[in-house]
Amino acid sequence: MARYTGPKFKLSRRLGISLSGTGKELKRPFPPGQHGPGQRKKLSGYGIQLQEKQKLRHMYGVNEKQFRNLFDKATKQQGIAGENFMILLESRLDNLVYRMGFAHSRAGARQLVAHGHVTVNGKKVDIASYLVNPGDVIGLRERSRDLATVKEALANRNYLPAYLEFNDAAVEGKYTRLPERAELPPEIDEKQIVEFYSR
Repeated sequence: MARYTGPKFKLSRRLGISLSGTGKELKRPFPPGQHGPGQRKKLSGYGIQLQEKQKLRHMYGVNEKQFRNLFDKATKQQGIAGENFMILLESRLDNLVYRMGFAHSRAGARQLVAHGHVTVNGKKVDIASYLVNPGDVIGLRERSRDLATVKEALANRNYLPAYLEFNDAAVEGKYTRLPERAELPPEIDEKQIVEFYSR
């Protein structure tokens, strides 16, 4: 299945979460469409599991094949599969570029990476799904630091997770450690996703 390119506000309202992180989409807290304001149909167990999977997949902007491959990788690691999975998603290069404030959204961060503006430990990396390891330093190429979109995004950054350090002078950040579950999106019930793929 290809990456979703339709209206983001409509998708956010259908899933009941803010995919942009601003919350603007949920000013009308009911699903889109003619019958949206009415009663929501009660979801089956499968429906709840599918909805949780779709929430997380669209939140990180990952297509189904990549999402499943990352889940399979998480299940082979030691520890709780659901938490491992969310940590792997959080460790993607495009997500960390977004978290550091180089872009306003994950889609914008993915574009920065794909266009070759981002470096990891001083080397250009243009693969958005690249998994960053703790201790790696993420920065921008010299010619990319003056991009208007990057400067604007950095100026508007209002939150930096505790597992990241940022050096404003060097315009680079360090992924200091793996995040804990409490630092990851609280609106996701990862146990439902594990059950969905365990059927």
